[in-house]
Amino acid sequence: MKDYFVYILKCSDDSYYTGVTNNLEKRINEHQLGIIKGYTSKRLPVKLVFSERFGDINQAIRFEKQVKGWSRKKKEALINRNFDLLVTLSNTKKKK
Repeated sequence: MKDYFVYILKCSDDSYYTGVTNNLEKRINEHQLGIIKGYTSKRLPVKLVFSERFGDINQAIRFEKQVKGWSRKKKEALINRNFDLLVTLSNTKKKK
């Protein structure tokens, strides 16, 4: 069974990038070296601040898309594994 990872990188401009891969170490190195053109290649260096392992690629992709739509505060709650705050932030948005 193959593992898949959803990861969050903190970029040099203090922004976050969220991605999915089946080889986390290789992908981080590719980002760091600027091999992956686009968002991160213009914001080097990057630092891995979060990763979560999935056994199913579809679950990983769903989670990646979900996180990409989150606010910075929600991403930081996830990075810090502050699940109480994450729930609070999620519920606050629903009430608006």
